[in-house]
This record gives sequence, structure tokens and C-alpha cells, in this order.
Amino acid sequence: MPTELPMFPLGTVLFPGEALPLQVFEPRYLTMVDHCLAQPDRLRFGVVLIARGHEVGGGDDRTGVGTIARITSCRPGGGARLLIGSVGEQRIRVDEWLPDDPYPRAVVTEWPDEPSDVSDAAAGELTDRLAEFADLFARFSVRQGRPALPVPVWADLPGTDGDRGFALARSLPIGAIDRLRVLSAPGPGDRVLVLCDALADVVAALRFRLADPGGAE
Repeated sequence: MPTELPMFPLGTVLFPGEALPLQVFEPRYLTMVDHCLAQPDRLRFGVVLIARGHEVGGGDDRTGVGTIARITSCRPGGGARLLIGSVGEQRIRVDEWLPDDPYPRAVVTEWPDEPSDVSDAAAGELTDRLAEFADLFARFSVRQGRPALPVPVWADLPGTDGDRGFALARSLPIGAIDRLRVLSAPGPGDRVLVLCDALADVVAALRFRLADPGGAE
């Protein structure tokens, strides 16, 4: 059912299951955190990507798909600043933005994954793209003198196909727009296809950097 939720527009996309640390210092968001902490059943706020504009000061354009974040910790950060720990939970659609007084709010509806199977062909393509990315990323890391981080294997990720898609996306160096495309994919099958496209762009960028003698700069 649609529900009113405090909202925190950011310059990033939050996935379900992803940790989100925040430094809160704007008066409107300090007020929002006070509201959330007032009762145990209020420890949630929505996170959406700012399409245009800035995180501080308002006046931004916001996307209509986001994720509910649950506050897991809160401590003073010095001065009028709070350090918030939170984690993404359920994907949401924004039905209506409400006035930003005293802080951003919206009427939202939870958006569970829609039925969409991951085909063997799509899983195979994603596996191949991941292997190619892992090889190129390892070579690029060596050039930079840094250890290469492990790249997940699709078949080894736990949970449902929907969970695995979000877990994989959390670990990949993809930009905000591709992250939004992953979040906005209706179901697991669609999400895998988006991940394949996003990985193709990352692989192309790595090949270009490796072919450029100055690409490690």
C-alpha cells in the first residue's frame, strides 16, 4: 500500500542489501533523523538519485525509483553533525512528492521484483562478461601497483536471482546511471541483461585504458 516516507535524495543509487553511511548536517535532515529515531517503527527513509542539482540546499530534480534505507546506528560527528549507519532494504516507486517542509517527503509504494526468469543464455553471457572484466581489471590493477579486488562469480552468489543481481551490482564499478538502470529493471531476468550492458561499457573502458600507455595515470 502507498505510504508517506521521509526521503533523502542523494547523488548515488542505493541497492537493497547495500550499506549506506551518511554524514548529516543540514537542518532539514537533522530534523528528519530526529523524526526517524523518535519511535522504533520510524527507522526508515527513502533514498532516490538526484537527476539534476545538488545534495545540499534543495532545488534538485529527483528520480522516481529508489530504495528504503533502515537506520542501524547514529552517533555524534562533531558540531551539529550526525554520523548515520543505514542499509538498503526494499525497492520503491515514488507516487507523489510532498512539500519539502520540514524535510523531503513522498508517498511511495514498495516495488518487489516482478516475475522474470534469468535464461541460461543470459546467465552464460553475464558469466563471460564477468570473466573478461576480472582479467582486464586484474591487469589494470597491476599496472597501477594495487592488488586486484576479487570479482564475484554469478553462479556462486547466494540467494534468489533477484538478490544475486543486486549483490553483483553492488560490487561492480558502474556509474550512477547504470546503477539506476539496474535498480529500475522490473525483475531478475531484466536486471541480468542490464548488468551485461553495463559490464560491456566497463570492459570497453578498461581495454581503452590498457591500450593507452598513460592509462594508469
